[in-house]
Amino acid sequence: MCNINRNHKNSVFSSLFSTPEILRELYSAIEGVTIPPDIRIDINTLSNVLFMKQINDVSFLIDKRLVVLIEHQSSINMNIPLRLLEYSGRIYEKIVDIEKKYQKNLVKIPRPEFIVLYNGMDPYPDYSELKLSDAFMDIEGLKMADAGKIPLELIVPVYNINHGHNPEMLKRCESLYGYSFFINKIREYQTQGLTLEEVITPVIEYCIKNNILKEYLEAHASEVWNMIFGEYDREMDIAVNRREAREEGREEGREEGREEARKEARQYFLELLNQGLTKEEIKEQLQ
Repeated sequence: MCNINRNHKNSVFSSLFSTPEILRELYSAIEGVTIPPDIRIDINTLSNVLFMKQINDVSFLIDKRLVVLIEHQSSINMNIPLRLLEYSGRIYEKIVDIEKKYQKNLVKIPRPEFIVLYNGMDPYPDYSELKLSDAFMDIEGLKMADAGKIPLELIVPVYNINHGHNPEMLKRCESLYGYSFFINKIREYQTQGLTLEEVITPVIEYCIKNNILKEYLEAHASEVWNMIFGEYDREMDIAVNRREAREEGREEGREEGREEARKEARQYFLELLNQGLTKEEIKEQLQ
């Protein structure tokens, strides 16, 4: 078994889509357009340098005129428009000269575009939209309510990239198709009663043999191990902490006991996942 680095903060998705060439292909596939090779792509994904943690999944500038934020979601979070609003503010702080914001003349800024790519296990349509305005509180009785205007809106298209969804879009982007295939193959192997540890290496070998993300997986196999487990860790953090507390009797300072409880919690989580339960159902059982 590979040595798993529990502090790895990246994800397979953001690692795979981390070069201008791949992002050019991805954006072209999503929008059904062709971005010529001479059009510049500048990556400006946010990161927390102090904690060595990536904040958002992917953001980049196209020809310095369009700023695109793409988030990958394994479960639909209705608050993603609010999160993208926060991310976009930070990105504009990075790309717009602070002095220009206080000059008299209008400062032209890149147009924003927001995209969510969903590949969770819960049923979801090929396409939907999430709106920031859906989160706004009711202001009935106030003048603004009668005006019928929304002074701030943010619309997020959501595309389902699971196997069998949006096939034409996936066909236009080899890397996106490969990512969708890779995740689907992991789930397929797990339905055979295999644990996550038992699944990853055979899936990587299968994909390489069948020319699915071959170059990426050959170059980053060990990192993929870390990232896959990191993604599962994030999903079950709350559940693991609760189970650890029960197993340890809330005793602090017993490192060996905490590690044993964590192993048992992970195995229990994977057993429930292999039974076909959704993440929400698993969390309810562990509460």
